[in-house]
Amino acid sequence: MHSLKGALELENGSVFMGISFGADKSVAGEVVFNTGMVGYPESLTDPSYSGQILCLTYPLIGNYGVPKWEKDEFRLEKRFESGKIHISGLIVCNYSEQYSHWQAVKSLGAWLKEEGIPAITGIDVRALTKLLREKGTMLGRINLEKELEFYDPNKINLVEKASIEKPVTYGKKGKKILLIDCGAKNNIVRSLLKRNCAVTKVPWNFKMGKDFDYDGVMISNGPGDPKQCGETIGLIKEVLAKEIPTFGICLGNQLLALAAGADTYKLKYGHRSQNQPVVLAGGERCFISSQNHGFAVNEKTLPEDWESWFTNLNDGSNEGIRHKTKPFRSVQFHPEAWPGPVDTGFLFDEFLKELK
Repeated sequence: MHSLKGALELENGSVFMGISFGADKSVAGEVVFNTGMVGYPESLTDPSYSGQILCLTYPLIGNYGVPKWEKDEFRLEKRFESGKIHISGLIVCNYSEQYSHWQAVKSLGAWLKEEGIPAITGIDVRALTKLLREKGTMLGRINLEKELEFYDPNKINLVEKASIEKPVTYGKKGKKILLIDCGAKNNIVRSLLKRNCAVTKVPWNFKMGKDFDYDGVMISNGPGDPKQCGETIGLIKEVLAKEIPTFGICLGNQLLALAAGADTYKLKYGHRSQNQPVVLAGGERCFISSQNHGFAVNEKTLPEDWESWFTNLNDGSNEGIRHKTKPFRSVQFHPEAWPGPVDTGFLFDEFLKELK
């Protein structure tokens, strides 16, 4: 690790000095934090982080290196959530240059350099996280070789960059699921394939057409402001009009709400962790969930034929919606969590039951 000094600057004037261990370049974006203890290979390749500078609050990062890049039996990246790193930059407290794990083939720093992602270590992440919790998510920039202007990624359609360009099909037998790719994590596809479904992943602006022939529709996770995805919302409206069983995850929850006529808003600092408690409506049953989102559904704006399905026990924000009579549901958390708890994996089974 070299000794090139760098700075994380926030829009409120705060400056955190550190040392570079990634690519030697400057970057600007939205600064967010994740409280997970493990899973940085999955987090860094999660498309929902597109346009964001990620602060990992766990004090020791890099200690188990980066695993080999290979495909599994489903033609999906075996140990990553997509085919590349999606974060704009990385902030950690203590980077462990020496790594040890039987699956590791390179260090985290080497991987970041290969993909051109800047990273800074030596930052007081507790002070940074406390600031973000008090002030809310802020724009920031990592200044290394030059100074950049602040940049708000939520003002553009990040989903367009995170989505695929052409449809791709996984599996040949079972129920046919159309997955609207807004930046889909691999484990969503994998969770459906393990349940003997044939999954066709399509771009965010897919046109339904007259020959639309699917048993169900799933709306994936993704980055940014859902209101930037007008074409996706229009597609979902067509799906709802045909009363095709529909299930949304994370950004998919917000997009389904907008298509139904509800509204969304930006959270103060978002939910990004592996231990968010959510409670099922109408009871006291609680689940521990994995989450990564900065926007939420305003459940007070839901039409009369829709209702809240799950609620976040930490701040009371919406964690899922459902139609009262039709097979339309969505959750704000990740039932396919990887890494993270699998408490809510049964929701995939519930969705498939509706197809029958």
